[in-house]
Amino acid sequence: MHTSRGKLIIDNLKKSSWLIAIVPILLFGFLSGGLRAQDSENADTTVVLAPSVPVLHHSDTLFYVVSAGDYRTAKERALAISRNLLIFLDRDDIDIKSINSFRDGEIVKITYEGVAKISLYPEDTTGTGLTMEAFTEEVIQSVENHITNRLGFGGIALIAKRFGLLAGLILAFFLLVKLLNRGMTRGNRWITSRIQKRIEGYTSPGNRFFTMRRLADLVAVVLRLIKIVLIIIIVYLLLPLGFSIFPSTEDIALKLLGYVVDPIKSFGTAFINYIPQLIAIIVIILIARAFIRLTRYIAKEVEYERLKIDGFYPDWAQPTYNLLKVLIIIFAFVSVFPLIPGSGSDVFKGVSVFLGILISLGSSSAIGNIIAGLVITYMRPYKIGDRVRIGDATGDVVEKTLLITRLRTIKNEDVTIPNSSILAGNTFNFSANAKEKGLILNASVTIGYDVPWRKVHEMLIEAATRTNELLQEPKPFVLQTGLDDFYVSYQINCFTEKAEIAASIYSNLYGNIQDVFAENKIEILSPHYRAERDGSSLAFPEKALGKTDREPDTKENEDAKPQSE
Repeated sequence: MHTSRGKLIIDNLKKSSWLIAIVPILLFGFLSGGLRAQDSENADTTVVLAPSVPVLHHSDTLFYVVSAGDYRTAKERALAISRNLLIFLDRDDIDIKSINSFRDGEIVKITYEGVAKISLYPEDTTGTGLTMEAFTEEVIQSVENHITNRLGFGGIALIAKRFGLLAGLILAFFLLVKLLNRGMTRGNRWITSRIQKRIEGYTSPGNRFFTMRRLADLVAVVLRLIKIVLIIIIVYLLLPLGFSIFPSTEDIALKLLGYVVDPIKSFGTAFINYIPQLIAIIVIILIARAFIRLTRYIAKEVEYERLKIDGFYPDWAQPTYNLLKVLIIIFAFVSVFPLIPGSGSDVFKGVSVFLGILISLGSSSAIGNIIAGLVITYMRPYKIGDRVRIGDATGDVVEKTLLITRLRTIKNEDVTIPNSSILAGNTFNFSANAKEKGLILNASVTIGYDVPWRKVHEMLIEAATRTNELLQEPKPFVLQTGLDDFYVSYQINCFTEKAEIAASIYSNLYGNIQDVFAENKIEILSPHYRAERDGSSLAFPEKALGKTDREPDTKENEDAKPQSE
């Protein structure tokens, strides 16, 4: 294409040898505004039609049209032809030999490289006295002369102008990069100075993670990444401008712009089409949120006993709220899911199936614990703060969830028990009735048959009375739990409201039992003693034998040989 253009210029110069001598004058005249002479020359070669409308290209009249054609007026048709010519006449690589014509019924179409550019109607020849074929030749000759004049006289200035624009574009790029570098450098200093004072508490000598050195490096890396992204954006925006300067590279510019504009247009169209579904999603989310807030409000009122529902306990309020919250969220998700873009795609379906399989295979025990947690919640076997015994663990309930229950023993040991294990075993709650009916603590002792059982009862009750943490009402009572081979088993039962300090109460009660029995000089046979008897005396209480004190016979005392068992 460029070779044909150059050859055409040389042939024209050969035909007009006198033109070589006045080229400098014409160039000077062009630079100083001599294009008016060119316009006059073009005007002499155009086909003047009257009454008619001119077809222009950069203020140069090419020919005139009379017919409106497919348009409402001849003026609209002339403007359409001018816009169509503007696309290909400004090309530097235009080839005059590619301009042809063909007849389509009464209409003649002028083409360039096989593409129709101008349509001529029979009415356009009105007043010219030319046939349709002659008029077509005149129009083609006018266009060719315009192209020749533009390439011969205006081409150098046009090319220089375009290279000047390209140079200006490159210069603008380097200026933008320079300004960007300066801005990033100043921004780095400003950010570092601004946040230096705020992290003084985190940059102590003992804290090696937050240091000003690391902070400065982090800010520099972030700003460097931002600069690279901005440079890429600037380059991508300037490249289409640079390619659009030259007609031969306009297609590249359009492609580069299309890479950005087309996705944006597609996204915008898709977003506009998606607005009804988006509104539906927002409405569903707002309704679900309103239901969750209403449920939470009712749960708080029930929990604080400001709202009482028959058969519904206050400690059920929070678990029930959590359960309803999950159900509302699941229902909202099921309603929203079909409205999510791509929810029906095979990839989305595959991910959903994969997650479902993972949940089914990997969470069977977790689901079992959750179900057990729900059952335990509404069974109400214990609540937070209760002293309980679950299996071998005894302690206070410090945490209760759908998966586990956590106890804290008197040794400050946290014991975590799965809810499924709790549901499958026995749970002892020491605090459930302690406040209302009192928790019964019991201690067992074994006393020999020689001590009157009434006396033992009195001493055990006395020991319980001395224990401050025990209630005096209801009164303590004693049960005889066994008549064994060597002793009688007694059990003191006493009431307390403080189940959480049962271990301390037991310790004090045991001490008081020892003190009371020691004061009465009665031996506790635990471990029991086995005595070898000669049968000379009976193991009755001394009062029953008529003795006034408990001093044993000397012989019996000598024969007794205690053996620990």
